[in-house]
Amino acid sequence: MLWVPLLLVACAAAVLSSVRLCLAAVTAARPAPPEFVLGEDRDPGRELTLAEAAYLSGGPLRVADLTLVSMHRARRLLLAHTGWATVVDPEGRDDLERSVIGAIGPDGQARTTAIRPAVAAADAVRTVADRLVTAGLAVPEPGRRSVAAGVRAVFASLVLSLALAAGAVLILPQGVSVTPVLAWFSLPVVLTLGCLLAARAEAHPYPHWASPAGQVLLGEVPAADDPMAALATRGPRALADPGLRAALDAR
Repeated sequence: MLWVPLLLVACAAAVLSSVRLCLAAVTAARPAPPEFVLGEDRDPGRELTLAEAAYLSGGPLRVADLTLVSMHRARRLLLAHTGWATVVDPEGRDDLERSVIGAIGPDGQARTTAIRPAVAAADAVRTVADRLVTAGLAVPEPGRRSVAAGVRAVFASLVLSLALAAGAVLILPQGVSVTPVLAWFSLPVVLTLGCLLAARAEAHPYPHWASPAGQVLLGEVPAADDPMAALATRGPRALADPGLRAALDAR
């Protein structure tokens, strides 16, 4: 019976981490108070801009991709399939475009692998995020961090349960069947694996950027009729031009 303490440790870790993840997910999905929904607009007919749709669908990096492709289509920037971006018009039309130009630098040319994270961390993208959070359409950063930490804790518990199950099998006296032991250890394994699958289903793509209200508005974006809307909601894979896909995915 030396394996019983190992089972208790595995079960305790699985239950605690699963509860932590569930509480974090419930808190992150909690709708904003009515007076804050739609923020300052408070307009039931509010529509998302493409930058807002990009953020809710894929976060700051998606906003960077959208801005790069938008500038390329307007011939203010050239995106090569090799992953290099070259400035054509150094005067950006808005803060997001100016963030791209600033990320490229004075040389007027840089790789997208360096531009995308720099734009994603820029003040212009944070302004978009803050506006969506205030409107109750995006999950606040603390909520996303809590869910991400909960997922990591559940995954760690899953690995711990498998390791303890292997250890329990190794310390069993000779001649004792391993089937009952593995059956008991399957409980924490099933619990943690189920939580991870549920988290993946509820927050896909991960991490979850849009609140329930934001997901409703995302569903109204006409992605089928607008290639830029498709890019905002589905990412670079929605681009018909393989050269643009290669430019954004260059390593």
